[in-house]
Amino acid sequence: MGEDERGEPAPRVCVSFWCANGHESRPQFAVDVAAPEEWDCPRCGWPAGLDPDNPPAPPKNEPYKTHLAYVKERRSDGDGSNLLDEALERFRARQL
Repeated sequence: MGEDERGEPAPRVCVSFWCANGHESRPQFAVDVAAPEEWDCPRCGWPAGLDPDNPPAPPKNEPYKTHLAYVKERRSDGDGSNLLDEALERFRARQL
């Protein structure tokens, strides 16, 4: 399908976005559509904003947590001790 068959393209506007690394990206949007507040930088992947002097902060990478770390966040040491005692009682009852 050629350009003649598609018709006239919609009017567009370029919007500048800046990331914390100083990269500028200029995606095009239709004139009648509001540009988003943030855009992913195509060079580094960090979020980019409309204000070059105040770009969005880069995302924070949280360290990997083990299953035990998540359990310790939800339960206190006392709760864990009680659960262990109950499990040991059930285990010992099955052994008899």
